Amino acid sequence: MYDIIGDTHGHARRLQALLTKLGYSPQAGVWRHPQRKALFLGDFVDRGPEQLETVQMIKAMVETHAALALLGNHEFNAVAFAMEDPTNPGGFLRTHTLKNRNQHQQFLDQVGENSALHHELLDWFKTLPLAIELDGLRAVHACWHPACLQVAKPWLNDQGALRDDTAWILANRKSSVLFTAVETLLKGVQAPLPHGMFFVDKEGVRRTAVRARWWDRSARTYAELGHLTEDPRHVIPSVPVDASGMPGYDNAKLVFFGHYWLDGTPRPIEPQIACLDYSETRTPPVGKMCAYRWLGETELDPAHFVWV
Repeated sequence: MYDIIGDTHGHARRLQALLTKLGYSPQAGVWRHPQRKALFLGDFVDRGPEQLETVQMIKAMVETHAALALLGNHEFNAVAFAMEDPTNPGGFLRTHTLKNRNQHQQFLDQVGENSALHHELLDWFKTLPLAIELDGLRAVHACWHPACLQVAKPWLNDQGALRDDTAWILANRKSSVLFTAVETLLKGVQAPLPHGMFFVDKEGVRRTAVRARWWDRSARTYAELGHLTEDPRHVIPSVPVDASGMPGYDNAKLVFFGHYWLDGTPRPIEPQIACLDYSETRTPPVGKMCAYRWLGETELDPAHFVWV
C-alpha cells in the first residue's frame, strides 16, 4: 500500500514531520515504513528553504525502494534550464530570463550551479516517470490525460520517463506534439480567455488563460472552470465557456495529482479524484503539506487525508 504525498517544494523539515505522522522513520539515513511505500507527486524544488535536503531525502527513498516519485513541472524546468539548446549556441531549452532565474536561483545556490552535485540531481530528475498506474490507483503531477499519455508513450522508456535527450528537446519545442502532451501532464489544461481579457494571479502575474479544472466538463463559465483559491477568482470573467473539450475522468481507478494549489481542509474533489497540493509553496509556509494514506479502497475516504 502507498502513502501518496503532494508537492513538497523544498520544505524538508515539514516533509520529515509528515513522514513521521505517517509512521516512517529514518533508518541508516533513509526514511522508511515497515510495511508501506511513499509515492511522491513531484515538485520537490523551488520556493522552499531546504531544497537540496528535500531532493536528497526523496532520492534516497526511491533508490532504496522505500518510495516511488514522479516528475513535476519544476523538476522538468530544472533540467531544461541547464540543458543546452542544440539549435541556439549558448542558449538553453528553458531561457534564462530574469523571471525563470529568480524562480530557480535558490536551488542553484544550494546545489552549486554546474557542480557535480547539480548534474547528479538533474540526471536523477531525468529518470522520473511522467505518470504511474498501479493496481487500484493512478498518479500524475497535474493532469491525467489519456490522449496526452498516448502521444508521449513513444518517447518514454520502460519506466515511463522521457527516454533520451532527443525526447527532452522535443518536449521543450512548442511546435512538437510532445511539448503539448508534457505541458498538459505536468502543468494541467490551460483554457485561453476571450480576446482582450486577463486577470492577475496570486503571485502578481498577468494571465490570459485559466488553469482549468480538467476533471470538470460541467462548468458553464470561465469563473467556474478556472481553478483559483484566493481573491483573483472574482476577476475571472463570468462569460460562457465550452468545457466539453476537458478530458474529464473515467473513474476507473483512484487518481492522485498535485500542482493545483488548493486551500482549506484536504478532502476529495470527487469520490475517485484527489489533489494533494495544499499551498505548500511559500516561505514561510502557510498552508499544509498533504498526503493520502491509501489502504486499497476504491472510493476516497476523507479520513485518510493526512497533513502537517
